[in-house]
Amino acid sequence: MARDCNAVRSTPPGILLIRKVRGRNWSFKTYRYVVLLVTFIAYATYHASRKPSSIVKSVLDPEHQKGNGIIYPWPIGDFFVKKEDVDISYQEGWKPFNGKDGTYKLGEIDVAFLACYSMGLYVAGHLGDSLDLRLVLTTGMIGSGTFVGLFGMGYFWDIHEFWFYLVMQMVAGLFQATGWPSVVAVIGNWFGKRKRGLIMGVWNAHTSVGNISGSLLAASVLEYGWGWSFILPGFSIILGGLIVFIFLAAYPEDVGFSNPDDFLETPKTARGGDEEARFNKEVETQGMIRFGSTSKKSVGILQAFAIPGVIPFALCLFFSKLVAYTFLYWLPFYLSQTDIGGEYISVKSAGNLSTLFDVGGIVGGIMAGYISDKLKARATTAACFLYAAIPAMLLYRQYGSVSKTVNVLLMVVAGLCVNGPYALITTAVSADLGTHSSLKGDTRALATVTAIIDGTGSVGAALGPLLTGFLSTKGWDSVFIMLMLCALIAGLLLSRLVIAELTDRKHQRSSSFDNDHSSGGSGSQPLLNDQR
Repeated sequence: MARDCNAVRSTPPGILLIRKVRGRNWSFKTYRYVVLLVTFIAYATYHASRKPSSIVKSVLDPEHQKGNGIIYPWPIGDFFVKKEDVDISYQEGWKPFNGKDGTYKLGEIDVAFLACYSMGLYVAGHLGDSLDLRLVLTTGMIGSGTFVGLFGMGYFWDIHEFWFYLVMQMVAGLFQATGWPSVVAVIGNWFGKRKRGLIMGVWNAHTSVGNISGSLLAASVLEYGWGWSFILPGFSIILGGLIVFIFLAAYPEDVGFSNPDDFLETPKTARGGDEEARFNKEVETQGMIRFGSTSKKSVGILQAFAIPGVIPFALCLFFSKLVAYTFLYWLPFYLSQTDIGGEYISVKSAGNLSTLFDVGGIVGGIMAGYISDKLKARATTAACFLYAAIPAMLLYRQYGSVSKTVNVLLMVVAGLCVNGPYALITTAVSADLGTHSSLKGDTRALATVTAIIDGTGSVGAALGPLLTGFLSTKGWDSVFIMLMLCALIAGLLLSRLVIAELTDRKHQRSSSFDNDHSSGGSGSQPLLNDQR
């Protein structure tokens, strides 16, 4: 049953050109690969454009390096740099960040960015479900790149007013909010629930790839003036936005396919054969009838809050992201202040070493996604990782100073346990809830639900580093106690969902046993299903 073709959004121009050259459409599977690649590039550039401020802080409120000027970050430079090789003597810096309150002002900019990002998520999510995701992403990426670049132009325009840099970061934060809800919604549109956890766990590596590439881009041009460290990453996200506009098909309906959940999520025993091939064949026999994505309605924010599971996962992410972002912002400083194997490492080495926490996070995200797919239990998987993070952080605090090798191993394990549930909730869980069975078939809530969950989590992300700044003056044991308590609370918030999943699983096993018993044994049951 075809819908009104006038409601169809325009097909991306790059895809139209490829169709014209090839003389036929891509397969559904090929579109999925393209969507994964384009959204991976898109969000990697979002994160790359957030890194310049952390790289340039040492120049604005400087810690001048000895030797030949700039010491490049790993992997371009050495991984470990001796503390005595780094001179912590202050040079001129850049007004207004080179005064006694310079560090405080840099912190204000970070908090302002995160605050605007958090608030912007709620609006951006609703816009993503109401408007064309491709255009929302393109606008957000070009806007982000523009204001990141304008921050860097303050160097060339010789601007020394604090309000200018504060406003640039605030507006950039608002545009950055368009990214996560939109890319998760696009992936949710193209991939059904069956393997969504594993796929999105691997795909979520774009965050770490973006962080590393952003650091390298910013550091590679820092010697020519700190302004270039913002302009180059800003240009990269604008370029990424153009790629999105040209090649991203945000909805299967807009390139001639019906929703994958309508077919691919049907039980395999009811279909038989290769479901992907049958799905493509079905589309071809329909004469490439296009189903307009605009005929779907977006839900309101209050309606999205009412979806079962949204509030518990949002509150869980508040505490989970608080822990993750505390490590993100404070781990390098903690490492530089900690005796590891009988010696203190330089700030440079601490920054290099902290990247291994992200490596553990990549592995954790993939593991959490894969396990949750196998168990069909997102909440149980997330809760188990959160509870495992408590002893992991305790061991890291107690034994991380034994040696560099032990520190690395325990850091990777801590990153795995901390970032695993964080990655799972912001990807597969958000996509699942955005397509929840309680929604009507003609509604869209993917971007709105993702924005609610990640927006609530981002409030925790802003609060964690602030609390750490206060508690660290009382000793690092206080900080780790706070982090362990937050992980415990995050796990407990999922208790009702975990009980529901375990109860449902018990009922399914009981029902399966009853069916096997009534059919005369488990061995004959598959045959009966096939005959049906």
